[in-house]
Amino acid sequence: MKTFGGTPAVRGVSLSVPQGMIYGVLGPNGAGKTTTLRMVLGIIDPDAGERALLGHADPRKVSHRVGYLPEERGLYPAMKAREAIAFMGALRGLDWATGRKRAGEMMEASGLGYAVDRKIRQMSKGMAQLVQLLGSIVHQPELIVLDEPFSGLDPVNQEHLEALVRSERDRGATILFSTHVMSHAERLCERIAVIAGGQRRFEGTVDDARGLLPMQAQYVPCDRGAEAGALLPADARFDGRAWRFTVPDGGAEPMLLSLISAGHGIAGLSMQRPGLHDAFVRIVSDAKRADAEAQA
Repeated sequence: MKTFGGTPAVRGVSLSVPQGMIYGVLGPNGAGKTTTLRMVLGIIDPDAGERALLGHADPRKVSHRVGYLPEERGLYPAMKAREAIAFMGALRGLDWATGRKRAGEMMEASGLGYAVDRKIRQMSKGMAQLVQLLGSIVHQPELIVLDEPFSGLDPVNQEHLEALVRSERDRGATILFSTHVMSHAERLCERIAVIAGGQRRFEGTVDDARGLLPMQAQYVPCDRGAEAGALLPADARFDGRAWRFTVPDGGAEPMLLSLISAGHGIAGLSMQRPGLHDAFVRIVSDAKRADAEAQA
């Protein structure tokens, strides 16, 4: 638990991140994600509750085994990229020569090999952000914590970052990152936690989250498309070509048989779970509704 000026920022968040996993902490802006990560890392102390980082109650004692990219970026503008990465590694105990060597290799692998000797002030925001990320992991930490790492990156650099996250996981590192962009979490995360209103509202796999919502169907009739609506669920909507609706609890088979019997036929049919974005919106909306009812 953590409060600021009497206002609770984190009220009840329990996280257990398995080793070697990419784990996402999701939530809207102001949900308490950054405060939670800072408490885990020992940057700030909780007002109540317990924490352990890599098995230690005092996170500061294992900080050299952790790589951290904060939400607020910051590099020395006059420093060259390779030296900036080596400098960040040195702060975690990595010797300077090894840091410079790894910095060049990592920048080359990330598509920034041409900029190893470019000063930070001469780089775009996205390039500087990747440099800071590389500096956060140059000492090859066991745990990598990234706070909104994709913020401000163009699509190309986002792909570079996703590839880098996967390669660090393959190396054996555990990745913990916060985001409010569901597409990145859906592609990367093996497990997620959703925080809203300073509390954990969901924990599980992406498929678990998507499974909270019913299956959606798209049905294309052979002919007389608009007339098929009488046999479809109440939420069915026709766009002139296809009907879209929520699959009933009993499944779609009885309804489809009725459509065929009525002569509509099936020119096309697809069913799928809603994406993580829809599940996230439902979880957060339910949380806000529950909080409002508790305060009433």
